[in-house]
Amino acid sequence: MINHVMREITPLTPNDCFTIFSRVKQKFDSPLHYHEEYELNLILNAKGAKRVIGGHMDVIDDIELVLIGHNLNHTWFTHQCQSEEFTEVTIQFHKDLFDEKFLNRNQLSFMKSMLERSQLGILFSTETARALLDRLLSLDKKHGFDSALELFSILHNLSVSCNMRTLSDPGFNNEKFNYSSRRIEKVFEYMNNNYHKQVSLAEVSRIANMPEASFSRFIKKRTGKTFIDSLNEIRLGHASRMLIDTTNTIAEIAYKCGFNNISNFNRVFKRKKLCIPKEFRETYTSNRVFI
Repeated sequence: MINHVMREITPLTPNDCFTIFSRVKQKFDSPLHYHEEYELNLILNAKGAKRVIGGHMDVIDDIELVLIGHNLNHTWFTHQCQSEEFTEVTIQFHKDLFDEKFLNRNQLSFMKSMLERSQLGILFSTETARALLDRLLSLDKKHGFDSALELFSILHNLSVSCNMRTLSDPGFNNEKFNYSSRRIEKVFEYMNNNYHKQVSLAEVSRIANMPEASFSRFIKKRTGKTFIDSLNEIRLGHASRMLIDTTNTIAEIAYKCGFNNISNFNRVFKRKKLCIPKEFRETYTSNRVFI
């Protein structure tokens, strides 16, 4: 099973900061694809459609605002959407629109963090989407410098918004993240290299050079997740990749990714991805996403 995901060449020219499309549609017809550019996607009135971003799938609500990092697989399927028509506003901007030096300035720290997180896909809260709705819908009426300024302002507002949620798992794209802590980074590096084996709290606490109880509190404070949730996310990321890229059975993948039995694998997978591994594999590799 080889994963054929289309590389899309977007209409964004090297001379423009960004491009924007605003469309009223009856159905989603784009195959699974990726592109070099960042993409901010607003979808209205398509409740019941299915979103696929990286290794994550979900059914969407009435209003949806997502930021997708460069070269991250994504698409939406009509799925159970009953709407006769819905609106989709897609904004694509170059991955080097904000260069690293610029992003390292103090005033850009939230933007830098958001763009890093977008490598897993970010879903913004309904409140954030509603607050920025009018500005996103009218962005294509602005021109020249004003349009670039408004996009920067929207992105800044998004970067400081509450309750944004990353979607895919770190292991899926092998992304390295900056947790502003060398200890946490060493632990994540260790988990990424050893996810296929048993990894204990005692081991990772030793790597962080902390007592177990202190380390448990420390990782939760720094990442918002417990040690076991963080480890499972890495395992699920690698498992999602294998479901797409290999013909290994689901049981083989479970054991290769460090899950000690298949029912535990299915349970953890379903809790995180809202579908079982078999459904995930079928959605990703069914004919409609093959090119």
